[in-house]
Amino acid sequence: MPRKGQAVLEAFIDAVSWEEAVGRITRWGAAHESRYVCICNVHSVVTTTSDVEFKIAVNNADMATPDGAPIAWALRKLGHPAQERINGPDLMMRYLAQAEPLGQTVFFYGSTDGTLTKLRLALAKQFPGLRIGGAYSPPFRPLSLEEDEKIIDMINNSGANVVFVGLGCPKQEKWMADHRGRINAVMIGVGAAFDYHAGVIKRAPIWWQRNGLEWLYRLGSEPRRLFKRYMVTNTLFVVGFLRQFVMTKLPLRDA
Repeated sequence: MPRKGQAVLEAFIDAVSWEEAVGRITRWGAAHESRYVCICNVHSVVTTTSDVEFKIAVNNADMATPDGAPIAWALRKLGHPAQERINGPDLMMRYLAQAEPLGQTVFFYGSTDGTLTKLRLALAKQFPGLRIGGAYSPPFRPLSLEEDEKIIDMINNSGANVVFVGLGCPKQEKWMADHRGRINAVMIGVGAAFDYHAGVIKRAPIWWQRNGLEWLYRLGSEPRRLFKRYMVTNTLFVVGFLRQFVMTKLPLRDA
């Protein structure tokens, strides 16, 4: 079926509900379909305007959800008034709540060994019946073809229905696009979700999340690392989307 959604800047974002998003993942996962899901925030959307490889990866995804509150807001302004924010950390937990009773197996790829160990311990407490097929922290360098093949075999041999990928943007999206058709599972790029659920990074309180201010909370927590990224990308997004919105509202002129 054709994807229902809208381009925000140069990224096609799906207009989906929480139920639809989780339902697709569980169905695809049950059949071991090789698919991938991008979780798109402002940084992701702006990056599609300057990184062609990343843009292709996002626009060829099987599903791209509006992670950031501004992206969900943009979809509402562009004709999808009921659109909610479908963010990575919550999507991961909502799927796991379904995967446990369904007996689906998950695999975690990315982050560090220490974070993965804490993540598995935390999830074992929350989802004691969850099947975890494995977890792997790749080296912070390009992999050889032989190393890559070993990782593909490791994941496929684990019986994973879903692979959560925590390599960060844009690396995780490019990795998923490159591995579709080779990994027999649904790949979901969840960014910092491993750190949140492992307790390595504290997530913003619920009030901040519900009011679209999670980015501001993160900025306050890591100002040196995130100030330039947020100030630059947020400005580019506002300017770019205002231009897009105005163009969509302009009346067509007769030739």
